[in-house]
Amino acid sequence: MTSLASTIVEEIKPIGHSSIPAKVGLALLLAALADWLFYGQRVGLSLTLFAIALAGVSVLVNRAALDLRRAMIGSAVLAVGLVPVVEELNSLSFLILVASMAIALQLVTNAESTGLADRVRALRNFVLLGPFRFFLDAPQALNASAFTRGIALWLMPAALSAVFVALFAAANPVIEQWLSLLNPKLILGYISIPRVLFWALMLALVWPFIHVRWRRKKITAAAEAVEPPPLPPLVSAEFLGPSTILRSLILFNLLFAAQSILDGIYLWGHLALPDNLTYAGYAHRGAYPLIVTALLAAAFVLVTMRPGGPAEKSKVIRPLVYLWVGQNVLLVASSILRLDLYVDIYMLTYWRIAAFIWMGLVALGLILIVARIVLNRSNQWLVGANLIALAISLYGCSLVNFDAFIADYNVAHSREASGNGLQIDMNYLLTLGPQALPAIDKAIMLRPGTPESCLVSRRDRLVEQQRQDLAWWSWGFRSWRLQRWLDALAKDPSGSRPVG
Repeated sequence: MTSLASTIVEEIKPIGHSSIPAKVGLALLLAALADWLFYGQRVGLSLTLFAIALAGVSVLVNRAALDLRRAMIGSAVLAVGLVPVVEELNSLSFLILVASMAIALQLVTNAESTGLADRVRALRNFVLLGPFRFFLDAPQALNASAFTRGIALWLMPAALSAVFVALFAAANPVIEQWLSLLNPKLILGYISIPRVLFWALMLALVWPFIHVRWRRKKITAAAEAVEPPPLPPLVSAEFLGPSTILRSLILFNLLFAAQSILDGIYLWGHLALPDNLTYAGYAHRGAYPLIVTALLAAAFVLVTMRPGGPAEKSKVIRPLVYLWVGQNVLLVASSILRLDLYVDIYMLTYWRIAAFIWMGLVALGLILIVARIVLNRSNQWLVGANLIALAISLYGCSLVNFDAFIADYNVAHSREASGNGLQIDMNYLLTLGPQALPAIDKAIMLRPGTPESCLVSRRDRLVEQQRQDLAWWSWGFRSWRLQRWLDALAKDPSGSRPVG
């Protein structure tokens, strides 16, 4: 029996750093197992089974670096982490399992980390950087021919373009209708975007356990002999190099131009929308997804146009970046217009004001990115400029009476006052506090008949709350100004009360 086991072990060659395709194959098998165990299913014992399978594959692949004593300790740590999940799967037990797997992997495969600080630093890098390594390491498996190199060069542009198309479809019902015409029974029947994203997520999560690499502070001469070879030119020079960035920017500019043209036709030009679509639905659908799109665009520009990098110096890439950032600013402007149209119909709230401010800051951040590239500034300058803009915005907001502003806007744009929009929502006005009293009084005057006794009672409670706010320990200039208005109203109700 021992000889048979030895024969099997000898037949299984260690999968080293040079066998990236084999490791990618194992990662795909684990992703398939995760799909069978988790996708569309309630997760419970299946998570325990998957964790054991992942640990087994990790041991098989990295067995050349195993030490019996450390392997026993790592197994004990993993077993302790599995107990809470077996007992009951919840957020805490899940976090314990993840932590135990990471710690066990470090104990087994990272003998160089001895001190607590080194181990914590290694685990931090593992958690923060590990999930992103698959998309940088996996293209080594495609480094076999010029054809596969071409596929790898288009991999990131195509993937990010698909993300932008999905966001545009969520933001624009017209694009959603166009995508629905691509015979989804034939295409989506075989390709499910949520399932593809699930597989990508699982590949990113299992890859650090298969292709184990720990960052080291020092590399001795002996370690250099066994250190994995550097990434091939495909990954280091092309995967995130000028060629890939150029392809990405060409695709992105075309996609964003299509979205901008549609906004120009339907949003700015007020052309009649297709059947079953309303301007309110068109406006509401696009406000927030387009902001996510702009943030992703900003992140892409910051990563690819790093100071001193080859892409930043390119005379071809720079104009495309400026054009794309300009289109993103236009998209943010469209988002602001969409939100404004939605507010005209469904009134103003605190969250919608916050969305306006947030969109303005995003647009300013995009402009500052262009300024950083043009002026050849550092990312530290960019962060500082954005922090200054944020500080000025927050300081300005602290001086604005949003309660009164929201109440006045909603009353002025209500159906009773303007003939359009929704009816006055008195319950919402009363929740805004004493600063909404002038608008509340105007709303009461606009409502026909005698005000309801419960409404008058709730208004009087706001007046009493306002008087309590004038105590010296809670005095504020804004409350003092409101009290002057209330006192004038009490002396001359007919002259001071707003007339609708």
